[in-house]
Amino acid sequence: MLDIDLIGYLAGITVAISLTPQVLKAWRTKSTRDISVTWTLIYIFGLFLWIVYGFGISSYPVIFTITIEALLAFSLLVLKLKYG
Repeated sequence: MLDIDLIGYLAGITVAISLTPQVLKAWRTKSTRDISVTWTLIYIFGLFLWIVYGFGISSYPVIFTITIEALLAFSLLVLKLKYG
């Protein structure tokens, strides 16, 4: 049987990885026309709340994986503001 923390890490890493193609595409093409700043800001705020929650329940899988996801989302925001 899988350890529940392992499932948490796998779930979080999978979701974080899902942003990687979008960040790479925006970086390569220097085009972020179809990315909404409002969506990105709301998304980053939600991720911040997940990180606070992770600390509140002392869940390292949540803290670790959502932090990676937040860094990718923040990168996307920076690219949007730069190339928007």
